[in-house]
Amino acid sequence: MKVKFDMIGLFVQDLRNMVRFYNEVIGIDIDWDGNGPYAEFKHEGIRFAMFERRALPELLGQEPSYTKGINGTFELAINVGAPENVDEMYNRVVAAGAAPVYAPRDEPWNMRSSMVADPEGNLIEIGSDFWK
Repeated sequence: MKVKFDMIGLFVQDLRNMVRFYNEVIGIDIDWDGNGPYAEFKHEGIRFAMFERRALPELLGQEPSYTKGINGTFELAINVGAPENVDEMYNRVVAAGAAPVYAPRDEPWNMRSSMVADPEGNLIEIGSDFWK
C-alpha cells in the first residue's frame, strides 16, 4: 500500500476570519458560501481545508487542547519562486495584517525565507526556490 498526504486541515477558532485571511491576504482561491463548520480552498497539489474548533469535540468524541500564542508545532510553507519574490510577498502580507515573525533572509541551505503568523498564530514560511 502506498501512502501519500492528501490534505492539510487547520482546526480554527474563527472560520470566517481565517478563510478571509487565507483568501484575501495569502491569495488562495475558495468557493465558500460562508456556512461552517468546514471550508476547503482551491489548491493544486494538496487539499487545504479548515474546520471549526467548536465542532471538533463531537467529531472526535473527546475534548482536544490547543496551543496559545504562536503555534510552534508545525508550519505551512509556501514557495514563491525567485528569491526576490520572498521580500515582495512578505511585505504584502504583513501590510495586509499577517504578524511578522522574521524578515526575509538568505538561509545557509541556499534559499531565501521569511516567516509570518496567521490571525490564530499558525506559522507560515514564505520561501524561494533553492539556488546553487
